[in-house]
Amino acid sequence: MPSSTPGSQPDPRIAYRPASEIRQLFLDFFEERGHTVVPGASLVPPGDQTLLFTNSGMVQFKDVLRGVETRSYRRAVDVQRVLRVAGKHNDFEEVGRSSRHNTFFEMLGNWSFGDYFKREAIRWAWELLTKVYGIPGERLAATTYTDDDEAFAVWRDEIGLPPERMARWGDVDRGDDKNFWRMADTGPCGPCSEIHFDRGAWLSEGPHCVPDHSETCPRWLEIWNLVFMEFDQQAEGVRVPLPFTSVDTGMSLERLASVIQQVATNYDTDLFTPIHQRMRDLLSHDPDAFEAERFSYQVIADHSRAATFLIADGVLPANEGRGYVCRRIIRRAVRHGRLLGRAEPFLAEAAKAVIDTMQSAYPILTERRQIILGALAREETAFARTLDAGTVQLEEALIALTSAQRVVGRRPEVVPDDAPMLPTDVAFRLHDTYGFPIDLTIELAAEYGVRVDHGGFDRALGEQRQRSRTGKRADLARQAEMTATFDAIARRTGDSDFVGYETTSAQATVAAIVRDSTEYQELEARPEVELRAMAAAEAAIVLDKTPFYAEGGGQIGDRGVLRSAAGGEILFTVRDTQRPVGGLIVHHGTLHGALRIGQSISAEVDIDRRASTMRNHTGTHLVHRALRNTIGEQARQAGSLVTPDYLRFDYPADRPLTDQERRAIEGEVRRVIRDDRRVAPALMTMQQAVDAGADAFFDEKYGERVRVITVDGYSRELCGGTHCHATGQIGGFFIVAERSIGTGMRRIEAITGEAAERLVQERFDLLERATAAAGARDRDALPGRIGELQERVRELERRVKRGASPAIRPAELVSTAESMDGTRFVAYAAPFDSMDELKGYARDVRGVLGQGVIALALEADEPQLFVTVSDDLVARGISAGQLVGSGAPVFEGRGGGRPEMAQARGTRRDRLPSALEAIRQALAEQLGGS
Repeated sequence: MPSSTPGSQPDPRIAYRPASEIRQLFLDFFEERGHTVVPGASLVPPGDQTLLFTNSGMVQFKDVLRGVETRSYRRAVDVQRVLRVAGKHNDFEEVGRSSRHNTFFEMLGNWSFGDYFKREAIRWAWELLTKVYGIPGERLAATTYTDDDEAFAVWRDEIGLPPERMARWGDVDRGDDKNFWRMADTGPCGPCSEIHFDRGAWLSEGPHCVPDHSETCPRWLEIWNLVFMEFDQQAEGVRVPLPFTSVDTGMSLERLASVIQQVATNYDTDLFTPIHQRMRDLLSHDPDAFEAERFSYQVIADHSRAATFLIADGVLPANEGRGYVCRRIIRRAVRHGRLLGRAEPFLAEAAKAVIDTMQSAYPILTERRQIILGALAREETAFARTLDAGTVQLEEALIALTSAQRVVGRRPEVVPDDAPMLPTDVAFRLHDTYGFPIDLTIELAAEYGVRVDHGGFDRALGEQRQRSRTGKRADLARQAEMTATFDAIARRTGDSDFVGYETTSAQATVAAIVRDSTEYQELEARPEVELRAMAAAEAAIVLDKTPFYAEGGGQIGDRGVLRSAAGGEILFTVRDTQRPVGGLIVHHGTLHGALRIGQSISAEVDIDRRASTMRNHTGTHLVHRALRNTIGEQARQAGSLVTPDYLRFDYPADRPLTDQERRAIEGEVRRVIRDDRRVAPALMTMQQAVDAGADAFFDEKYGERVRVITVDGYSRELCGGTHCHATGQIGGFFIVAERSIGTGMRRIEAITGEAAERLVQERFDLLERATAAAGARDRDALPGRIGELQERVRELERRVKRGASPAIRPAELVSTAESMDGTRFVAYAAPFDSMDELKGYARDVRGVLGQGVIALALEADEPQLFVTVSDDLVARGISAGQLVGSGAPVFEGRGGGRPEMAQARGTRRDRLPSALEAIRQALAEQLGGS
C-alpha cells in the first residue's frame, strides 16, 4: 500500500478499507438513522434544462429543496455519480495536474428535507468519520460561514474542536463564496461547514496553510461539505428563504478513500489503480515508468471513467452539447495515450477496467458494456484518423518553416524565443477542420524547433465561438435543408389528408421517408446495439392520410405508432407530429422495422393521450370565456399551450386575479362542465364566423373557410384542434397557477380530467398527513389544533425569552419509547407551566408516536400524573384509569379517569419517577393478561 505522501508514515489508527466497503458503510450508517436509500440519478439531469450534467448530489432533489416537489421521505442518503466539466463547477483542466480533482467522481450525500438541521448533520458527520471510519478526531478540522453562529457553536461546544482547528470564512454579498454553497447561478443555496483532514504538519507551506485554503495547501484535504440550505437564489440577484430549511451534504468517495487507504492522491486508491495497471500492461511500463509519466496516466484513468459513465447514461460523442463534452474527454485521453507512446486503440481496454471495478455498485455498466466499448472503439478509431491526417498537414507546414532536425520529446519550453513561428491560421485550421488539439500542435511543433502563437490561436477560437453563438449558421443551414426537402415532397404529394377529427386510427400509404434531409425509397432499422449507441433510427414519415393531429393552434402534436397493414408489428413509433410546410403532415419518430414508399400501414394514435389533450383543449375555451365574463372582454387570448397534462392560457392584464375572481372563474367553468353542454364543430367562411360572433385567437392565420367550435349557449371560437363532444367529458377542473410572464401579461395554468382527480386525492392525502402530524382528532379539528400549536409556539417563545427550558421535542421523546409486547410506552417528567401545557404536549407526542401508551408527570409543588392510551389498546382492555390508579399511591396521590385518559394529583414530587415506574409495571401486567 503506497504511503500517504513520500516520507510520511501510515497512521496505525486508521484501518484500510476498500472503496466498496467505504461506500456501503456510508449508506448503512444513515439508513440506520432513518434515512431512505435513494438511487443515484443519471449524469444527464432529467427535466432540468439549466444544467449540462449532474454536477452534485442535490440535482435530483432541487425541486424538493425548493418546496415544489414532495417525496415520501424527509431523510435520504445516496451515492451520486457527478461530472464537473462545464459551468460553475469545472475541474476539467485540473485533472491530472491536481492530486485531488476529478472530472467524474462519486458524491456521498445525506439529506434532510425540513427534518433535522445543523446540529444533527454535524454530530452524525463526526460520528461517522471518527467512530465508523476510525479517522482520529485530532486530524480533523472544520470551517463555518462567517456569521453562522449555530454551526460554529456545535463544533466548539458539542464536538469540542479546539480553536486552532476551526475557522470562519466567507462574505457572499461581497463576492467571497467561502463556506457558502450554491449549485448554479440560481436555485437553492446556503452556508456550509467544511470538514478537512490534516495530512501532516510537516506538509505545511507557511501561515497561509490553514483549513479552507486546502486547494492551495498540501497539508489540508477537504473531505466533506455540510450545506445548510436556507435560501433560493433568484435570477435578479436576491436570495429569498426556502419554504423549509434542509441539509445537503457531499463527500467525495475518492478523497475519503485516499484518507482511509492512506495514499498520496485520489489516483492511488483502489478506484483508479486497476485502470493504471491495465494501461501499464498495455504499455509494458514498470513502476518507475509509471511514476515518470504519472500526469498522463492520471488523465487517462480519470477520463476513461468519465467517458464510460457518460456513454452508459446515453451520452455519445457528438459535435455539440453533451456529446461534444464526451468527445472532448475521449480525445484528451487519446492524446495522452499518444504521449505515452500508445498509437493503437486502448480506451476500450481502460473502460473494461472501469467496468470491472465499478459494476457491483453500478449494474448499468454491465448491462451496457458492449455499447460502451463499441462507442469508445469507434470514437478512438475516428480520432486516430484525425490525428494522422492532422499530423501530415502539420508536419508539411513545420518542414517548410525550418531545416532543423526533429528532436522527438523536445519540450515546448526549451524552444528559443527567436525560433520560427507557426502561422496562427495553420494551427486554427488544424483544430477547426481536423479537430487537432492545440496542445498536440504545440508539442509536435516543439520537436521541430518551432513556436506556436497560443494567444493568437485563443483569439481566433474566441472569435469563431462568438460567430457561432450569434449566427447559428449550421443549425439554420440544416433547418433550411429540411424545409427544402419537405417543400419538394409537398409539391409532389400535395396536402396530407387529415382524418383525425373522425377517427384515431386509419389505413394509410407511405408517401415519403426522410432522414437527415435526405429522401429514401426504403429504410430499415439498424441492429439493436447500434440503435442504442446512435440516432440511426430517427426518421420522418409522410402518409397520404393520417389520424395524427399536427401541432398547431397551441395544441401539441399527437403520438402513437405505425403498424404493418394487418395491425400487427410496430414499424415506427411517432413521438411528434408537425406541419413544416403548408398542409403537409410529418410524423417524427423512431424506426423499428422496414418501411418503403407505397407500403400500406395502419396509423394508430395514442387514444388516452389524445383524450387528455381534448379535455384540456375544450377546457381552454371555457377558461377563455369565463375569464372574459369575470374581468372583462379585454382579457383576450394572447397565447396558449394544450398538452395531455395541463393547459396554459396567456392574456393581457396588469394585475393578478383576486382570490374572488379566481374562484369565480373556476366555479363558472365547473358549472358549464356539469351542464354537459354539447360541443359542436362547424365549417364556414371567415365572414360567417365573424358575423356569428366567433372569437379569433392572437396570431393564428385563417383561410377563407374556418372551423368554429361552439359550446352550446356559452362560447364560440375559431379553432382547428381536437375537442370533446360534450363539456361533461372534461371531468374535474382546477386552476393550479396564475402568474406574470412579463409586463402587462399574465398566465393561467389549469388541469382537467384525471390530473384534476389526482390533485384532489393528493390534497386529501396531504390533509390527512397534516392532521396526523398535528395530532388532531380528525380533519375538522385540524384548524383548531393548528391554533393550539401556534399558541404553544408563542408560549414557548415567551418562555425561551424568560430563560425557561421547554420540554424536549416530542420526536426525541418518542425515539426513547420502550416496546412492551409490541406496544410502545413513553414516560417523561418535566416542569411544565400547567396541566394544560402538559396535555398539549401529550397531544404532540401522540401525533408522533401513534399507537401506544403515554405517561407524563408534572414536576411542581403539587405534582400530577397524566396517562393516555390509544384506541386500539383500549379495545384490548388497557385502561388509563387503572394505570393511573397504580401510580397514584406511590406519590401519595389520588385520581382516576376514563380508559383512554386519566390523571392524578399527589404531594410527593420526589417520588414521580417511582410513580412512572409503577405505571410501567402495571402496563406490563395488563398486556400480559390482555
